[in-house]
Amino acid sequence: MAAKKMNRPRHEVADIIQSFGESFIDKHQPNSYQLRVLNALALCRTSALGGHRYQCDHCGNMNIGYNSCRNRHCPKCQGSNQALWVEDRINHAYSVQHYHIVFTVPEALNTICKFDSKWFYDKLFECVWQTLRTFGYTQFGVESGAVCVLHTWGQNLSLHPHIHCLVPALGYSLKGKMKQIGKSGRYLFCVQKLSSNFKGRMMSRIKAMLRTTNQLSAYKTLIEKAFSTDWVVYSEPSFGKAEHVIRYLGQYTHRVAISNQRILSVNEHDVTFNMKDYADGGRTKPITLTGEEFLRRFCMHILPKGFVRIRHFGIYSSHFRATVLNDKDKMIVKVKESTAERLKRLNGFDIFVCHKCNKGRMFAIETLPRIRSPDLIQKAIEIRHRND
Repeated sequence: MAAKKMNRPRHEVADIIQSFGESFIDKHQPNSYQLRVLNALALCRTSALGGHRYQCDHCGNMNIGYNSCRNRHCPKCQGSNQALWVEDRINHAYSVQHYHIVFTVPEALNTICKFDSKWFYDKLFECVWQTLRTFGYTQFGVESGAVCVLHTWGQNLSLHPHIHCLVPALGYSLKGKMKQIGKSGRYLFCVQKLSSNFKGRMMSRIKAMLRTTNQLSAYKTLIEKAFSTDWVVYSEPSFGKAEHVIRYLGQYTHRVAISNQRILSVNEHDVTFNMKDYADGGRTKPITLTGEEFLRRFCMHILPKGFVRIRHFGIYSSHFRATVLNDKDKMIVKVKESTAERLKRLNGFDIFVCHKCNKGRMFAIETLPRIRSPDLIQKAIEIRHRND
């Protein structure tokens, strides 16, 4: 059987960075961390990062494989990470039904989010979990749990912070026993009540922060608009087996703002990509932005350095598993396979099969060093010196 071959998309985010990076920097002045991320994505799997020369042991075919950037914002580096994450979490899931709940905030708060995104996203996680935890205790008398994943984007790359939660129909009771919950209905909690509770918690923290920084009056109009808006909490019916639950969540864990497959065309001025228009029944439509605007929107979704975007709470937290359940070993999937062997088993793709003869194996015969070349950071320095 012929080996699977991975096709390279016609257009990539890296191409857009290379084409419009300099004009974007000149126009929008991104911060140093955003520049480092864009630079990593632009150089991913190019000679600038070095690599290896490989040769087939059957037909002698030779090719070069360049190193990846491994940045979590890179569209090219997430596929294998997602597959490995899913398998590593299979043994961590409880064998009960799970519910998918999504918490969103109104667009009126986007300006406040940009003011201090790390603080905003931390409070978003905090309020989501406190809301779910409160409902677990008040309705079922248990410490519940959740696996939560932050997304910050809408389909058109606009700022749209929201958190996907996978909540088990299980909790730790006051009697010290695991107790199944939510047996009677398709939904675990009333979404209208979740929305009201979540809204109150988040707005209380936002007002306290603005009051502390003496900016409450400056954001008064936005605060009033956010209060008057209905906050959307979306819930799906319960899922079945734990394995299905983890694979479902895996669709969300390692997504980036836009995949390369969605990019339709790139010319000297504009970028066109596909988006789902949920206001029109989820139909797929093309949208065109200038190259600089595309990069400006993309940069809104570069998370603060070191920020944790996948978090485990309650009975899914490592602390609970290790202390209450004394389940330290089950939290770590111990495998003897190499990463390449695991990916072959999970995805059916063998990275070392020769794609010319489909018989031989590719072996590294030479290490290629990194090639020093001007990057985006150096260009930014030059641009700022010119402007000064």
